Amino acid sequence: MKAGFVGIFGKPNAGKSTLLNALLGEKLAIVSPKVQTTRHRIKGFLNKPNEYQIVFSDTPGIIEAKYKLHEKMMAAVKSALEDADVALLLVDVADDWAENDALFESLHLKVPTIIVLNKIDKVSNEVLQNAVHFFEQKKYAQKVIAIAALQQTNTVKLLDAIVDYLPEGEPFYPEDELSDLPTRFFVGELIREKVYTLFEEEIPYQVAVMVNEFKEKETLIKIQADIIVNRDSQKSIIIGHQGSKIKAIGTLARKDIEAFLGRKVFLELFVKVRPKWRDNELYLKEFGYY
Repeated sequence: MKAGFVGIFGKPNAGKSTLLNALLGEKLAIVSPKVQTTRHRIKGFLNKPNEYQIVFSDTPGIIEAKYKLHEKMMAAVKSALEDADVALLLVDVADDWAENDALFESLHLKVPTIIVLNKIDKVSNEVLQNAVHFFEQKKYAQKVIAIAALQQTNTVKLLDAIVDYLPEGEPFYPEDELSDLPTRFFVGELIREKVYTLFEEEIPYQVAVMVNEFKEKETLIKIQADIIVNRDSQKSIIIGHQGSKIKAIGTLARKDIEAFLGRKVFLELFVKVRPKWRDNELYLKEFGYY
């Protein structure tokens, strides 16, 4: 039996959350084309009875912190780095390889490390081969594997390599669990994902979601959540003309929440203003950023 923690690290928008979902075969982490979508360390468990348990950690993209929120995000990365038995260093193969190399060197990893070249469907075979050669020369790289996480190309090959490097041990979590995070967390994330989907500019980055009520009734689950913004002007944008935008968020989110929970859902959303919440320690704790 093998069991261990596998951290997924990289720059923003490399595809870490997409990779986690592909490896688990479940949508556990929200995704969007925008950077900094992931704010927490999200653990997902992959079990093969009597063979292995892999505790994957999807982590925020590594950035220079500008707000207390960013500091919390980078603390989540640090926690995953400290726990990791195996590290997946994810690279958008079309991105600057030297920048990624400098970032990976700065991590000073002392565990088996797999360089994962992602989005190979976006580049020519010549570019891909050059990228493989570039990273194969690095001392921190035990193996280089090229994938397309969205299309699940070569994800089985990657999984086999991960299992090879896993230490022997007993499972850390019950084999019927998918994550150690509460259901409320994933409900809040699915709501926040719709904000990223429907809004441009700075709005998604200045939004938090707090689930206040989660009541299981006979016929459905009643959920009430607040969408938190920084300014009154943002509140107006989120609500939209005659409530059109908040209704769209609710409709899209409810559909995904029902699919995630396997139950009918009544979803009620409110928008609240909390000025400068990204730099307020009390607000951050209230909204789940520890």
